[in-house]
Amino acid sequence: MKAYELQGYGLDNLRLVERPVPVPGPGEALIRMRAATLNPRDLGVIDGFYFPDLKFPVIPVSDGVGEIVELGPGAQRFRVGDRVAGTFAQGWINGDPPIGWHNRSLGAPLDGVLAEYVVLPESGIVRVPPHLTDAEAAALPIAGLTAWQAIAEVGRVRAGDAVVVQGTGGVSVFALQFAKLHGARVFVVSGSAEKLGRALQLGADAGVLYTEEPDWDRNVIEWTDGRGADLVVDIGGAATLNRSVAAIRPGGAVCLIGIMSGSAAEGLQLVPTFLKRARLQGINVGSREMFEAMNRAIAANGLRPVIDSVYSFDQAIAAFAKLGEGRHFGKIAIAF
Repeated sequence: MKAYELQGYGLDNLRLVERPVPVPGPGEALIRMRAATLNPRDLGVIDGFYFPDLKFPVIPVSDGVGEIVELGPGAQRFRVGDRVAGTFAQGWINGDPPIGWHNRSLGAPLDGVLAEYVVLPESGIVRVPPHLTDAEAAALPIAGLTAWQAIAEVGRVRAGDAVVVQGTGGVSVFALQFAKLHGARVFVVSGSAEKLGRALQLGADAGVLYTEEPDWDRNVIEWTDGRGADLVVDIGGAATLNRSVAAIRPGGAVCLIGIMSGSAAEGLQLVPTFLKRARLQGINVGSREMFEAMNRAIAANGLRPVIDSVYSFDQAIAAFAKLGEGRHFGKIAIAF
């Protein structure tokens, strides 16, 4: 089979190779991959940001969808022909994440899905909504589930709530879609007029360009008639956290998802955090149980993930290059 191996740090060390088709063991499924989608984490793995001591070679990319073509002895949860996606955090079934869960994640340190065939334990896969295309379904494991946990599980967004979403990448667009699904009003903070326009077309109620309005938290306060937002989905990290806290209502929540501007918030202003009784919650994708709940909601409401572009399997490196440019809206997919 064809597979991409990361043989060292850097995109120039991502090589297309031939490997034997893996054989499923007890309780495992052999999956013929159909599509994958890219996340910033994938670039972080390639660049050595996430795992500086990674053992090479490793198959990259966490998110993908495929069809089960063979089951190992004792596998009973699925049937041959089922269309499934792997859970990013293998072994996280429900509740809080198990200790060391990040060392059981697909796309590093475990082999990922950028290969024609993948073997996964049946405990680490879920069926995907039947109305989605392969590229759309491949967008769910990290971007979709991260946004779902922020909006539905942690934020517990209800009809009429005011939600602020930063950016228009994969997680952000899903957060917009899920917030609207729950009946919320959504305010988008973007650096691109074109992307902000697309977010408004997708259902956002209002928005602002942070390049023109750097004090965008004031815009949020005005938009909510002085009350503040119920929830901010923070993608920026260090440079945006203070404004996220300033934008929420007393008792509101900030879901910390991204570190686009840095991972160390040394300038966090604690007094406003105290005065607002702000709830700061880190979001780390989600469990299999959350994944299944999200899929039920997507299927029941006919929601469709937003796909920016689709590359062929042989064009995977070009797909990574586009991800690095940061000009996409929604998800970048690779078709097998």
